[in-house]
Amino acid sequence: MNPYDVLIAPFTEFEFMRRALAGVFALALGAGPLGAFLMLRRMSLTGDAMAHAILPGAAIGFLFAGLNLYAMTAGGLAAGLLVAVGAGVVARATGMKEDASLAAFYLISLALGVLIVSLKGSNVDLLHVLFGTVLGIDDATLILIASITTLTLVTLAFIWRPLVLECVDPTFLASVSRAGGVSHIAFLSLVVMNLVGGFHALGTLLSVGLMMLPAATARFFVRDLTALVTLSTVIAFAAGTIGLLVSYHLGTPSGPSIILVAGLAYAAAVVFGPIGGLVTRLVPGRHLEA
Repeated sequence: MNPYDVLIAPFTEFEFMRRALAGVFALALGAGPLGAFLMLRRMSLTGDAMAHAILPGAAIGFLFAGLNLYAMTAGGLAAGLLVAVGAGVVARATGMKEDASLAAFYLISLALGVLIVSLKGSNVDLLHVLFGTVLGIDDATLILIASITTLTLVTLAFIWRPLVLECVDPTFLASVSRAGGVSHIAFLSLVVMNLVGGFHALGTLLSVGLMMLPAATARFFVRDLTALVTLSTVIAFAAGTIGLLVSYHLGTPSGPSIILVAGLAYAAAVVFGPIGGLVTRLVPGRHLEA
């Protein structure tokens, strides 16, 4: 089998593969920058919690309208924002830390969402909600994902400076500007929206993977923020493309294939990454040579 048949033919011959590729590209454009900021702000687990938090809202939308794009999207957005705000309120009104509060909220949300889907739907519906159907993306879903990505990039352009400052020196930002709180809320809203968009392609359990794994991988290769965001986006798109090809040729589920490819890239970066990788740490540098 020649390289064309392996790498190009699946996308030229089948429309559903081209749709899936376009969807993965749109998801990567939004997930790359957000994943980088989540990691730099030490909010990686927050992204995971928010991915689970959208499930009950999407499940309620499914309960009333079945696998309806707009009902599940509206429900997922409402549930994600509710959990984000609720966890913050509990953390500030009680002695509980915000990470513990988020963990409690997302565990309850996950269990509630699975229960709601199970009550009305079949095992196939449950698998669709949990793991997505990236190969089944239609025009409406593609437009929704592209719209979320466009809004994400435009919003990031406006809040870029306060986001960067909050990563570097939040105390200084608070002393000179009130933009920190607004940018934080806007950033969390963007995370929720992108997780909802990813939910339709990769499901609730995997959508955060395309956001966090490429960012964590890129951190082993670059230090500069712009390079980190760019490389995260490139890795996310590459993992999506290779995952689709693996799914096509081996007959494996597309969503898990994409995330596993991203996971393999992360594992390779942990071992061979030039910035903090295991090999780099074990092999003495030139400045130690006689």
